[in-house]
Amino acid sequence: MADFLFVLSRDDNEATTRCFQFAKIAHSKGHGVNVFMIDGGVMRANNERDFSQKTETGDCPNDYLPYLVENAVPIGV
Repeated sequence: MADFLFVLSRDDNEATTRCFQFAKIAHSKGHGVNVFMIDGGVMRANNERDFSQKTETGDCPNDYLPYLVENAVPIGV
């Protein structure tokens, strides 16, 4: 298996959704996964943010974040 580092560098709903989605997919396939927030992405570390805002494809960060939390995927800032 491989190790993946997903870097979120923008305070953007679409970027956040994709970052969390790809991290979930990789982890669910047995890969080692870390998520790291830098630059504008640090704004997404605020637990008061609304992660239910839908993207154009109809999904949102909350579709993936609970899995990452429940499976103790490291998320660093």
